[in-house]
Amino acid sequence: MKPFLFIAAIALLAMAPARSQALVDPSKVAPEYREAAEKRRAEQLRQRECALKADLEKVLPRDRTAFLNRCLDTMAARQ
Repeated sequence: MKPFLFIAAIALLAMAPARSQALVDPSKVAPEYREAAEKRRAEQLRQRECALKADLEKVLPRDRTAFLNRCLDTMAARQ
């Protein structure tokens, strides 16, 4: 049993932490795709802002998707 626990511990330590999707940098994209990259970055920023609001309001995981959808809809309506 000890060798199994040792191997499991090593495997857990060797795994890279999961990272969220990085923000798109429009300056590092080919010129023909720059407009799409700018739109994607704006959408990512809106999503992060709504996720931060959800964290601050301590929204339960089961209600998070509905909260994020409502937040994104209200942000889209304001524009």
